[in-house]
Amino acid sequence: MRKAFIAGNWKMYKTVAEASALASALVSALATDSEPKVMIAPPFTALHAVREALRGSRILLGAQNAASEVEGAHTGEISPRMLKDAGVSVVILGHSERRHVYGETDALVNKKVKLALAQGLDVILCVGETLDERQSGVTEKVVQRQTEAGLAGVAVTELGKVTIAYEPVWAIGTGKNATPQDADAVHSFLRTVVSRMYTSEAAQSLIIQYGGSVKPENAAELMAQPDVDGALVGGASLKAKDFLAIVKGALR
Repeated sequence: MRKAFIAGNWKMYKTVAEASALASALVSALATDSEPKVMIAPPFTALHAVREALRGSRILLGAQNAASEVEGAHTGEISPRMLKDAGVSVVILGHSERRHVYGETDALVNKKVKLALAQGLDVILCVGETLDERQSGVTEKVVQRQTEAGLAGVAVTELGKVTIAYEPVWAIGTGKNATPQDADAVHSFLRTVVSRMYTSEAAQSLIIQYGGSVKPENAAELMAQPDVDGALVGGASLKAKDFLAIVKGALR
């Protein structure tokens, strides 16, 4: 049985002191191995402080993005090698904000995915459609393209280090979210895509998170769906009480 994976994406929020305090609160509350896999991704400036706060806990340290090169003259970028050195074990790649606000292409996301895996990091690969794409009936076409492109060149032996996060763009930070049934249908379709690319066994083992206005009020129902294996949480991960409630909602 797939174990639920809850990841908190703190985006461009929290000072170093605030991030350390939130991480410490989560460590105090999440003490048993029976609970879901949990990761938090603070801003880059707080990675060191959060690493210290998480020391000795089971909560994983994540990063919100990574460069597509190991090193070089890339002003303002942070490479996966640097993230690994900072204690990061999981990196979020292809988030809709990176794709739609900063113009990251499928090809660039794929380059980042392969490099992050080569540098020893686990990857959360984000896919999802815009509102126009959903209303045009091309949701499956869009997420299939993003998944196939994002995983191009990734070996089946590496797939265990990859989580896919389905995040409908129209639901991120809007208060709207896909119904649990709609989310599950897309997750089931994504397994079909991965099965065609690799094997049915690999597809059934793959962790697929839902991301898009996940809140304590809807988390349990979303994660009760058979193909929803957790959540990539944005705004609700910024308050310990809300994030912990979502973690509890993932218990199966």
